[in-house]
Amino acid sequence: MSLNRGISVFAATMIIVCAAGFPAPLAAQAPTGPQTPPKQPEIVRIPTRPAAPTDQPPIAVDEIIRRFSAQEDELARLFATYGYRKTVRLEEIGTDGRVSGQAEISGSSVVTSEGARQPRPSGEPQSTLKFLNLARDDIEALSKIPTFPLVSSNLPKYEITYQGKQPLDELSTYVFQVKPRQLERARAYFNGLIWVDDHDLAIVKTYGKWVTETGDAQASQLPFTIFETYRQAVANKYWLPAYSRSDGSFDNRGSAVPVRLIIRWEEYTPLPPDKLPTAQSQPAESSGR
Repeated sequence: MSLNRGISVFAATMIIVCAAGFPAPLAAQAPTGPQTPPKQPEIVRIPTRPAAPTDQPPIAVDEIIRRFSAQEDELARLFATYGYRKTVRLEEIGTDGRVSGQAEISGSSVVTSEGARQPRPSGEPQSTLKFLNLARDDIEALSKIPTFPLVSSNLPKYEITYQGKQPLDELSTYVFQVKPRQLERARAYFNGLIWVDDHDLAIVKTYGKWVTETGDAQASQLPFTIFETYRQAVANKYWLPAYSRSDGSFDNRGSAVPVRLIIRWEEYTPLPPDKLPTAQSQPAESSGR
């Protein structure tokens, strides 16, 4: 199954309210991940009010939330048992709408001798950027964005509202608005939308930002706050991150330069037993390194 960006959402077309047993079985509908999105995806407007009673799903909304959160618990645990290749690319967009400069850093996820997980970049980036720079510190900052913010232990911290059904490529999904009930200065919370597959009851897409008591949190010094992230079915059953994109602009002496950040997770492979992170090094919500 491919999760194309044929159905995509942009910040200008949606309102995100700023404030941000055993699990059910994970059965996916197809084995492959998302393809490269088209340059001009169709704009889909998301409802900003809870769905009417006639639009309610056949399963109780609270039960859907409980089940996708239980799967987030399981996915956060499984994510730590996989190695993968991660690529981060920064693009500057010219006046013609085409990429005028870019830099890319790739690397694999490794486990240190202390049992902690960290990225291992491969080589130095070849940059043709004219205004910005993609540094390893940026990659470290991006790695700290939690991959699974809606694990069951975090549910009480969020207000989750059902918005309705929406097709997402070959999938049929339930859309939920997520916003934090209370903000903190030292911790960022997710604020945005999630898409839950109506067959697996697993989160297959997220769109939103991270907010704190002092405002929007940025993943790095780069001008990106809102991320649109798709997941793919790994081993034909585990919905793990595959593609994330964020668009922003850089102020060059009063002139706005459009910039884009693209992150890909590829080549998922189960880690051998002697390479698994220790239990003490695995956080409750995976950071996605």
